[in-house]
Amino acid sequence: MWSVNISKKTEKNITNLPEIIQSLAFVFIRKIEMFGPYLERWDEAERLKYKNYGKLKGSDSKYHCHLKKGKPTYVVCWEINKSEITVEVYYVGTHEKAPY
Repeated sequence: MWSVNISKKTEKNITNLPEIIQSLAFVFIRKIEMFGPYLERWDEAERLKYKNYGKLKGSDSKYHCHLKKGKPTYVVCWEINKSEITVEVYYVGTHEKAPY
């Protein structure tokens, strides 16, 4: 099981999002804890729920995926620390404000 940390800034940002997005974010974070941060290793049914998953350019440890498509699109970004088996969720919010 992976340990997932949510940055203080991200925790605060999540509370300002619509309730459905908050729920989607917390479900996604729980799935990372249970299945790990690499979606390609999740079973197909779980993996298909999340679109545009991928590694961020210029980084070997940062990933993102869409929680909800549309206008606005909501994304989650996380960084993996393989040596400690931890994940840091450092952004949950709109695609337009995502740090990539």
